[in-house]
Amino acid sequence: MNNIIKKLNDFNELVMFKHSIFSLPFIFIAMVVSSGQVNGSAWFGMKLFVLGIFAALTARNFAMGFNRYMDRDIDALNPRTINRPNVDGRISASQMLVFTLANALGFIFVAYFINDLALQLSIPILIIIGSYSYFKRFSYLAHIILGISLALAPIAGVVAVSETIPFWSIALSIGVMFWVAGFDLLYSLQDIDVDKELGLHSIPSKFGAEKTMKISKIFHMLTIAFWLLFAITSGSSYFAYLAVIISALMLSYEHYLVNKDFRKIDRAFFTVNGYLGIIFLILIIIDNIFV
Repeated sequence: MNNIIKKLNDFNELVMFKHSIFSLPFIFIAMVVSSGQVNGSAWFGMKLFVLGIFAALTARNFAMGFNRYMDRDIDALNPRTINRPNVDGRISASQMLVFTLANALGFIFVAYFINDLALQLSIPILIIIGSYSYFKRFSYLAHIILGISLALAPIAGVVAVSETIPFWSIALSIGVMFWVAGFDLLYSLQDIDVDKELGLHSIPSKFGAEKTMKISKIFHMLTIAFWLLFAITSGSSYFAYLAVIISALMLSYEHYLVNKDFRKIDRAFFTVNGYLGIIFLILIIIDNIFV
């Protein structure tokens, strides 16, 4: 029993289950808004609630598992990642492959029970979110690919409820793309020297820290612009606009932390962005229930 618990803890460390907080709120934001428009109620039902959670978790586990498998040679040369389970032997390459395949099949299985369009999109989605692992080996646009991977969450959410992809969901997703790419740029500043040494492609290694921080700010300004467009085109009300305003303030605080002290990158990355998604979701729920 102890060995099973230890192995589960190792897989938890491998894919960092708690970081699902970045994608889960936005799949449910799209589901709440879509349900309000289609069903006249923010509640989309227990079935879709459970399937939405499993879809988000299996997709993310697939992406993280595949990334850790592909990056095990790179992680072994990076002092920041050398103690990860994919490097130190706690999880073997074959175990990572089984884990990755199981989650890919799980995602397709869940999509089958959602609707036909979800099933048709399931494999293309897996291809897109899996491609991130390759991009940093030949393109500094890998940050954008990571952003696109998480931006698929709102699209998946609205497809689950309505089997359509309305314009507001695209605006919401593009905002998520720039949000994720922007904070990934800040997080990547930690590896700027290692990326240069190993010949990996990233915006920090190509343009330097100062320009990277400026690009991150631009990305986050675009985030707010597209989330504002989402609020306008979805017919949302006061609380949705409040969510956009609070997001702008939180992203400003994130940049303040990193500008003040690079050692605050973890706090900016995990804490600020984690709360941002939760607050956004809560306000969208309120907006669709009480307004």
